[in-house]
Amino acid sequence: MDISKVIILSDMDGTLLNSKKEISGTDREAIDKFTAMGGKFTVATGRTLQSFEQYRSMIDLPMPVVMYNGGGIYDYVNEKMLYSRFLPCNAREIAAELLRLMPELGGEVLTTDGTYVFSNTDYMQYHTRICGITPQFEKIDHIPDNGWFKVLFTIAPEDIPNLEILVRHLGFDKEADFVKSSDIFLEMLPKGSSKGSALNEYRRLEGMEDMTFVAVGDFNNDIEMLQAADIGACPANAEDAVKQSADIILERTNDEGAVAELIDYIISHSNIIS
Repeated sequence: MDISKVIILSDMDGTLLNSKKEISGTDREAIDKFTAMGGKFTVATGRTLQSFEQYRSMIDLPMPVVMYNGGGIYDYVNEKMLYSRFLPCNAREIAAELLRLMPELGGEVLTTDGTYVFSNTDYMQYHTRICGITPQFEKIDHIPDNGWFKVLFTIAPEDIPNLEILVRHLGFDKEADFVKSSDIFLEMLPKGSSKGSALNEYRRLEGMEDMTFVAVGDFNNDIEMLQAADIGACPANAEDAVKQSADIILERTNDEGAVAELIDYIISHSNIIS
């Protein structure tokens, strides 16, 4: 099998990144080996262009990157967005109403030109700190209408179910998709937008027509990507729902080199990936 026809699409947090938000030496060496053999490697992340900058020095990514949890595909080589989907025009009203009913919510809007925080709670401050971004602080009514990729809500883990119930009760889930992306994050995304839908758009990019897509991720927002891939894998630390959707459950966690294990599997089983 021509390994140059295989592309790995990896989630970042909980998968490629370890608990220190770093790419381990084990994973880095495996990626270098894989790409030296002609394989393709890239990532699928919920991050913005701004928040992803700190990771560009960690890993060379000549392949386009899935951003905004599937809301966009960005080509760093040519510095242009290849695909994008935005929230509906009533996203502002939905976010404002949720904040009115649950004032403890943290909230930020991710747009084409940056990140706008409209409710700066402790959980939101934690989020912006770990992402290494400097957001703009605005009331939600003042955030520009220049393309909202997503709205990220933060709240205590025990309150996430209550937020999900409220979303359904108000019928907001019919206007947009709401996806849990960590224990404290619930994201509002364009209807039908996910890492999985972005993978399907990726297949339509020039030169991707006959590629075999291998996706790996650990959390709920990765499930559709694993299902859309030719082969879906997850690290040992993945959520149970993700494990149920994966073709391969790796033995290693993100702290133990799960991506390296997947790459070794692909190389050693290349005769069945065709």
